[in-house]
Amino acid sequence: MKKYTVTGMSCAACQTRVEKAVQKVPGVKSCSVSLLTNSLAVEGEASETAVQDAVEKAGYGFISDTKSEARKEDALEDRETPKLKKRFLQSLVFLLVLMTLSMGPMLFHFSLPTVLRYPGILALTEMLLAIIVMLINKKFFTSGFSALFRLAPNMDSLVALGSSASFLYSLGVLYGINYYLELGNAEMAHQIGHHLYFETAAMIPTLITLGKLLEAISKGRTTDALKSLMNLSPKKAHLLTGEQETEVSVEEVKEGDLFTVYPGEQIPVDGIIVSGTTAVDESALTGESLPVDKGEGDNVSAGTLNRSGFIKAKASRVGKDTTLSQIIQMVSDAAATKAPIARIADQISGIFVPAVIGIAILT
Repeated sequence: MKKYTVTGMSCAACQTRVEKAVQKVPGVKSCSVSLLTNSLAVEGEASETAVQDAVEKAGYGFISDTKSEARKEDALEDRETPKLKKRFLQSLVFLLVLMTLSMGPMLFHFSLPTVLRYPGILALTEMLLAIIVMLINKKFFTSGFSALFRLAPNMDSLVALGSSASFLYSLGVLYGINYYLELGNAEMAHQIGHHLYFETAAMIPTLITLGKLLEAISKGRTTDALKSLMNLSPKKAHLLTGEQETEVSVEEVKEGDLFTVYPGEQIPVDGIIVSGTTAVDESALTGESLPVDKGEGDNVSAGTLNRSGFIKAKASRVGKDTTLSQIIQMVSDAAATKAPIARIADQISGIFVPAVIGIAILT
């Protein structure tokens, strides 16, 4: 199974779109896209270039297998939550002001300032507040309309269409208010002023941003286990060349190399002890709370902790072949694999957006 990273996905419809695009590539037996880890798992003989072309033609970003490995931890870093939190709080401030102006007098009998009691001025103020909220959440509109123009609408498309429809309808009402005021018909201007929906145009992206914020928080917690496993991987090793000891990156250690481990250090790669005795804390891999005594000829595993003695060992498995790396890979593959019920949900999401747009047009 080959794994890649896909960027730019925002919902289950995006996930389904990428899967359908990759499934059509000659040589692909099966594929699975995880919105949780932004990963694409592909089985088959299809080349990386062909897969990349399919993903990019579908409108999403692609990071190759080698680059994905190099930045796997970086890809799991939660950068979305702070951005979404800032967006939501900014939107909420302007939305509350807008809701106070539009709904306050009717629901809570608020008394508006004199200047805002004129329907034309009130409508213009509401429009400006709605524009501010829509600009704060412009990502919905750029992503949504871009997907719509590619004939691959996603959830952002629904948000963009719903908010824009409310705004454009209200803009038409604003013209009507000014038209009747120009004719001197203040009563009619007040009457149609009740049909402004600028607060709806602002409410839709604000609520969806809140939903995405909660989703990002949940996603961040879910990937914590995978990040914790990755943090167990040692970064440095003491490589022994003759009698000379050199500190190198763990990626430079090759099978058959001799390395040393001092008390209190993590063992960098899987190996066999050639000299020395120690007690190794293997709880990170086995859950065993007590240190295990190790001596010449015993195996040691990457990520475990040398508790007491100084040892020299010969590398037996390095890189992706270490026990720890294989555990990380298994957990990562499990996150990228879907349960049957999840596949049914994805199939529904693939027709959900077009169905909603179709029903809206009929309505």
